[in-house]
Amino acid sequence: MRRAFLLFSHHLTPAQEKELAEEWNASVLRPMPEALKMLWGNVPPETLSVREWVHPVLAWVGSEAVPGDVMLVQGDYGATFLAVSWALSNGLVPVYATTERLLEETVQPDGSVVQQRVFRHVRFRRYEFHAS
Repeated sequence: MRRAFLLFSHHLTPAQEKELAEEWNASVLRPMPEALKMLWGNVPPETLSVREWVHPVLAWVGSEAVPGDVMLVQGDYGATFLAVSWALSNGLVPVYATTERLLEETVQPDGSVVQQRVFRHVRFRRYEFHAS
């Protein structure tokens, strides 16, 4: 039974849940506990290092994950880099969501234009490591 650990601050869409189950064989979804979700989503931009913010999150994943489990990682660039590096070193499968971005414009009766941005899930993509 493969699990998917969710290291991001949003909620999965039904399409994302379906893909994790069908394409990645992740039958169990493991969102971060609320305290870790708050930590992950609030890395201060002033800090020079994000290790102290990422460590508790990776300790949680490390206490439950086994090699082959999926880890959906999105967030602060530095935190994401550390988490993906850790996942690759520990035999997990780090992935991220790709989206299609659409812009819908509606002309109003007064001639003004209202723009609405729509994001649609396309697929999860595996983070890759480039070996030289």
